[in-house]
Amino acid sequence: MNVLFLTLLEFESLNESNIYTDLLRVFIKNMHTIYVISPTEKRNGIKTHLVHEERATILRLQIGNTQKTNIIEKGISTVIIEPKVKAAIKKYFAKIKFDLVLYSTPPISFVSAIEYVKKRDNAKSYLLLKDIFPQNAVDIGLMHTKGYKGFIYRHFRKQEKRLYHISDNIGCMSKANVNYIISHNGELDPRKVEVCPNSIEIVDKSIDYTTKQIIRDKYGIPRDKIVFIYGGNLGKPQGVPFVIRCLSICKHMDNAFFLIIGDGTDYSLLESYAKKTKQQNLKVIRRLPKAEYDLVVAACDVGLIFLDYRFTIPNFPSRLLGYMQAKLPVLACTDPNTDIGKVIVDGQFGWKCASNNPELFRLTIGDVCTANLDNMKENVWKCLNDLYSSEHGYRIIIDKIRGS
Repeated sequence: MNVLFLTLLEFESLNESNIYTDLLRVFIKNMHTIYVISPTEKRNGIKTHLVHEERATILRLQIGNTQKTNIIEKGISTVIIEPKVKAAIKKYFAKIKFDLVLYSTPPISFVSAIEYVKKRDNAKSYLLLKDIFPQNAVDIGLMHTKGYKGFIYRHFRKQEKRLYHISDNIGCMSKANVNYIISHNGELDPRKVEVCPNSIEIVDKSIDYTTKQIIRDKYGIPRDKIVFIYGGNLGKPQGVPFVIRCLSICKHMDNAFFLIIGDGTDYSLLESYAKKTKQQNLKVIRRLPKAEYDLVVAACDVGLIFLDYRFTIPNFPSRLLGYMQAKLPVLACTDPNTDIGKVIVDGQFGWKCASNNPELFRLTIGDVCTANLDNMKENVWKCLNDLYSSEHGYRIIIDKIRGS
């Protein structure tokens, strides 16, 4: 089967590790041939080019800047992605007959390209729904639904509905996502919407005690404290001002240490807070190379997830899987609409609390510091293997495509 995968994630090789490349390698393992369109943003200065691998071809397509930029540039760049992708398919993959078009959100702007391939090749289409846009932007005040400011929202909402309509199947990250999509899009056939969770290659990234101490010493992380790590984007979706309030209320907790590693539009807020307060149980680091980051995560004790309380859409951050690979219990501090906290608690490998109550966060941190974390590691690992392996995700997609 020839599979075309469309994404906004930048990668040069399927040997890289993320939720998409891990999944595509399982397709290759099962003797499918993969074609990918992966962008390279204009700021990188890399022209459009092809990368050839065994049973895979990656088209690195130059596009405008969509990440870590202002909403206007992001919006314009996102709008013009659609014709660029369609033109690229016609130019570079004109002689390839695709059986399946696989694509993820963000963005929602692959509609005409998907329609073109479906009509040209009679291909099946499967949407991996990783984010519900534009409602997520509305929730955190980046977009408006009313008046002249609502023009952009209405444009993208129309695109979103078109994307759902042309998708033969829609794989959602969790049950809450399935329920949301069905209830907010009454024209959809519920039978084509299913849970197809974020998935990853099952790799044990935990480390032994000696290595853990070496890593902690290297980064100035205390050996004798429970270390809570947040790693990833630091922007509006994470509710960074609330994160700072949580850190502040926990500043006198002698047995807890907080490590924040990441980047994003609101990273500077955290960096400024750390420099101004010199909080003793806090360390903030701007990014790390992935291999080094994975080691630091494994040297910690508990993973943190933050989501802005204003969200009405049920986010399910993929950073959970990175924590699980390191066998870390997880504390999810989120809005009430996501079910990631429920998954964590039901799986008996962590805790949840609301992301509008710093005092509740402090109390939950206290509970974590007195818990037997070692007993949770087995639960973390079992849940990762049972629910979030790339093989599991592949089987869901294939069974749906072959049965539809």
